[in-house]
Amino acid sequence: MNLELDCRGLLCPLPVIKLAKALPTVAVGDTITVLADDPAAATDIPAWCRMRSQQLVSAAENVYVVRRVS
Repeated sequence: MNLELDCRGLLCPLPVIKLAKALPTVAVGDTITVLADDPAAATDIPAWCRMRSQQLVSAAENVYVVRRVS
């Protein structure tokens, strides 16, 4: 299953907050795709994944795919 979060137009830290709130709603192994056009998301989302031990599958063109690891 893949959940998609449309965070376009939202400024930091809202995309990361929405990602954090959505993570428990998906099963381990599933992904969340975050659409975020705030330039800060390019550093915030990968940093959040590292801090929370979640997998950043891809990050390109304002699209971030995060896999729930735990």
